[in-house]
Amino acid sequence: MRALVCKTFGPPEDLVIEEVDDPVANDNEVIVDIHAAGINFPDMLVIAGKYQVRVEPPFIPGLELAGVVSETGSGVTQLSVGDRVFANPMGGGFAERISINENLAFPLPDIMSFEQGAGFPITYCTSYHALKDVAKIQPGESLLVLGAAGGIGTTAVELGKAMDARVIAAASSDEKLQFAGSIGADDFINYTEQPLKEAARKLTGGKGVDVVYDPVGGEIAEQALRGAGWHSRYLVVGFASGDIPRFPANLALLKEAAIMGVFSGQWAAVDPAAHVDNILEMVELLADGKIKPQITHAYALEDYVQAYDDVANRRIKGKTVFKIR
Repeated sequence: MRALVCKTFGPPEDLVIEEVDDPVANDNEVIVDIHAAGINFPDMLVIAGKYQVRVEPPFIPGLELAGVVSETGSGVTQLSVGDRVFANPMGGGFAERISINENLAFPLPDIMSFEQGAGFPITYCTSYHALKDVAKIQPGESLLVLGAAGGIGTTAVELGKAMDARVIAAASSDEKLQFAGSIGADDFINYTEQPLKEAARKLTGGKGVDVVYDPVGGEIAEQALRGAGWHSRYLVVGFASGDIPRFPANLALLKEAAIMGVFSGQWAAVDPAAHVDNILEMVELLADGKIKPQITHAYALEDYVQAYDDVANRRIKGKTVFKIR
């Protein structure tokens, strides 16, 4: 089968497409013929050897996918050949086929395309866990989403609205903010044109925001924390800017704010039952039309250098996928 292979840690240009052996299903595994695979910022870190979970080369990257079950192991009880599924493996998504434990694959609703399914497991699961389980956001609270037009920021906007929060979208251009508005954001901050702290406080009547969702990091992170209010929660989701922020500790002290890390993948491993419950709840939100994966770019696997570059440099609004077949 054809696969995108990382043979040595480095930039996307070092990846190669080549023929590799077809996967074999063990007792509790299924073979999935992959139709689409999501591209995420962590994929950049994985191939560079900088991700929290390090995989030694050679390996096939790709952390989320959607496709059709083509074979089942002897111990499989939940899935059948022909089932449409989406999945969040720890790698192997950028290929024509994959062998995964059946517990990592979930039925793909008929209303979702393969591209939408491939853009669902990481970003939506991360945002839902962050808002529901970590921040425990409440109806009527204000939610400031940094990078609100990006692949993961858009999911926080949608889910925040589904949870009846007041969503304040922050982004680096009016075009990106317009996109965030099209999926439900209530208020907007272009942080290249106005100070983020002052804008966030003005929009909340001087109170400051209740929850900050930050997948970006960098220089805007401290300003976002300064724009948060009493007993606020600051969600550290990722560092798409490439810069890990360092906060003055007194900012948390003065407002009894909580700076809270979000590591959805590890949480899912620690509490898999709760993870499954979250996925099922989000499928209901999807069926009710409250969320819809915003797939704006679909690349051929051969265009991996361009795809990685566009995601890394935050040129994309919404979600990006590889169309495998």
